[in-house]
Amino acid sequence: MSTTPTAPSVYNRANPFKARITANYALSGEGSTKDTRHIVVNLGDSGINYVPGDSLGVVPRNFPQTVDDLLPHLGLGPDTMLDQPTGPVPLRDALIHGFILNRVSKKFVKAVLERLPEGEKKKQLGEIVANEEAFEDYIFTRDYTDVLVEYPATFALGEFMPLINKIAPRLYSIASSPKAHPGEVHLTVAVVNYHTHGRVKYGIASGYLGHGQQLNVDDVPVYIQPTKHFHMPPPDAAMIMVGPGTGIAPFRAFLEDRMATGATGKNWLFFGDQKRASDFLYEAEFAEMQRKGVLTKFDLAFSRDQAEKIYVQNRMHENGAEFWKWLQDGAYFYICGDAKRMAKDVHQMLIQIAQEHGGLTPEAAKEYIEVTLAKTQKRYLKDVY
Repeated sequence: MSTTPTAPSVYNRANPFKARITANYALSGEGSTKDTRHIVVNLGDSGINYVPGDSLGVVPRNFPQTVDDLLPHLGLGPDTMLDQPTGPVPLRDALIHGFILNRVSKKFVKAVLERLPEGEKKKQLGEIVANEEAFEDYIFTRDYTDVLVEYPATFALGEFMPLINKIAPRLYSIASSPKAHPGEVHLTVAVVNYHTHGRVKYGIASGYLGHGQQLNVDDVPVYIQPTKHFHMPPPDAAMIMVGPGTGIAPFRAFLEDRMATGATGKNWLFFGDQKRASDFLYEAEFAEMQRKGVLTKFDLAFSRDQAEKIYVQNRMHENGAEFWKWLQDGAYFYICGDAKRMAKDVHQMLIQIAQEHGGLTPEAAKEYIEVTLAKTQKRYLKDVY
């Protein structure tokens, strides 16, 4: 591989650097069902280094409003002091910065059930808790406030704190090359938001990055999570990249890096989303890369722009003969994005292309993609989540 691994930094998960967000703007346009944003994180004087393929660890926090909604229902005051390893901290601050509040824990719901007096409400919640599937559905759309509105119960501080989970960092694939943007990390963030039980809620990390942090304040805890395997190939090797939605992030970084270094390898990008008019992320940038000859081939799949849904794997199939030729000529294949469905569908399409254009039996095609390409030659690389 062409990139040397990222050197260890003094900043890590246990000791993040307080960075600042210097830009935050919408990538999705009018009419989109999504809120996808471009976030620029300035690393200041941290000396943090990274290479394309690495991820940025972000330690998120809750919106103050989420905490302010919750405390009255618990029967706890915001200035109640909570003992922390560093000393006493006001409860409101501790909850904003330290604990997951956007999704209720099962242990909390069970504790509420124990506190309810005998009657219809206790029976109703008891039936939910007793049924594993119903219990999963119940907590999926609710936070702590939602539960306490339905089933009022109060808690002493020492009773409540063991029932909530600590915030853990979230990892985001880096969408920039340090050669193109020295001292910065760019992220492509799809903000998760939904309206349930009369209140708007956000994904804890995407909500924080997209709408919960002021610009130009040194207050965003970050660190680099070096990739073990998702490195760029040698400069003269061809790349085929499949990155629908926010899966585009590392491939923007790869292409920026190749443009900055004058790498000679060919680059073929497959991108997909819902609608071309509103969900074509980085459209102008990729057009410029095509014009400069950095982006050799660019195939698009916008699933909602026609009656029949078209996805990236359909575009791979349409280009099957050329796709197979690129692989036989030594191209590296990269995929980034949703592991549950998209990555599985793309994987099956790789096997299908090997059968149709390589003349391989189903067994031999599977062996070629999963063993030869992925493990022996290490030319099939995934960043899926």
